[in-house]
Amino acid sequence: MAPPPLATEQIPPDEAHYINDLRKRLKAKIQREYPQGVMRRDAHPKMHGLVRAYFIVEPDLPADLRVGVFQEPRRYKSWIRFSNQNGTIQPDIKSDIRGMAIKLMGVPGKKLLDAEQDAETHDFILISTDVFVTANVKEFAGLIKAMTTGVVSTIWYFLTHWRVSYNLWHSMLKFANPLHISYFSTTPYLYGDKAVKYAVVPSTKSIDHLPDYPKDDFLRRAMVKQLSKEDAVFDFMIQIQTDAEKMPIEDPGKLWPETLSPFIKIATIRIPRQNFDSEPQRDFGEELSFTPWHALPEHRPLGGINRARKIVYDAISAFRHEHNHTPRKEPDSWNIPGVDPLDQQTQASRFLWGNTTNFTSDQ
Repeated sequence: MAPPPLATEQIPPDEAHYINDLRKRLKAKIQREYPQGVMRRDAHPKMHGLVRAYFIVEPDLPADLRVGVFQEPRRYKSWIRFSNQNGTIQPDIKSDIRGMAIKLMGVPGKKLLDAEQDAETHDFILISTDVFVTANVKEFAGLIKAMTTGVVSTIWYFLTHWRVSYNLWHSMLKFANPLHISYFSTTPYLYGDKAVKYAVVPSTKSIDHLPDYPKDDFLRRAMVKQLSKEDAVFDFMIQIQTDAEKMPIEDPGKLWPETLSPFIKIATIRIPRQNFDSEPQRDFGEELSFTPWHALPEHRPLGGINRARKIVYDAISAFRHEHNHTPRKEPDSWNIPGVDPLDQQTQASRFLWGNTTNFTSDQ
């Protein structure tokens, strides 16, 4: 049965005002926090690791799911950045939202961002909770205003916004290993003529436990330990919107029920065994920019939070790179600038695994 017609986006008349307010407040926030030295992201500043990965499209997708990135059963070389969401770098044992930002390379076709429409990258942005904290841009701008004003304003905001309080409490968790977490887009995206949400689910059967005496960076250490001896594998999945009222476009703070539409696997993410914990690779991870608008039109981000991301992410990224005197450039390979090409060839050769004959292209 074909899905119902896609619910149209509904843009509030005051949304642009709140997007601009967000842009100004977040820019001021990182100016205060990083007056000198390296300026980091306003959110997800603590990176556990930037890793090389394969993003492998399923070979036998139904015709209606062969869209954009998933049009052919191919394998994309990718970079994946794992992180903590909190704007202040803190010990990993603190409850937090964790992030997984995926950047595919070798993706042909014009992209949505005018300044980077010829870049052959496509990003997926996911976090370790299945709902966004707020319903819309106005509510999110109010939250950021409260949290950047002071303790009293923050407490008052949470007392007067019960669902935001619950969603945030629901999302603030402790984890033992970023490679053992399920991640979600929370916001919807086009998928051809459908609206979908994304999820990434680990395939591992054994889950690490929190350490008895955790180091401040034990999540990075857990990744280093696992990837020194085995691959990490995830299922990349979509959930198709089937009910516009119960699965809204404009309210990512509302969970889409899996009873109405279960997740469907459409790709595999394989992170091969590797040594990723080097200073050049960490620096490269800081320089990369991720945005859901690094995307093909067939996968256009939907809803107010994504509309805000288009403006805010670009402004903050440009400001951060200018402050750090680093160029903004999309990667086109697994090579890291400034690292000896011979060393990189040796490192990259470790990722040649399995039989590639099932793939139409080995990008």
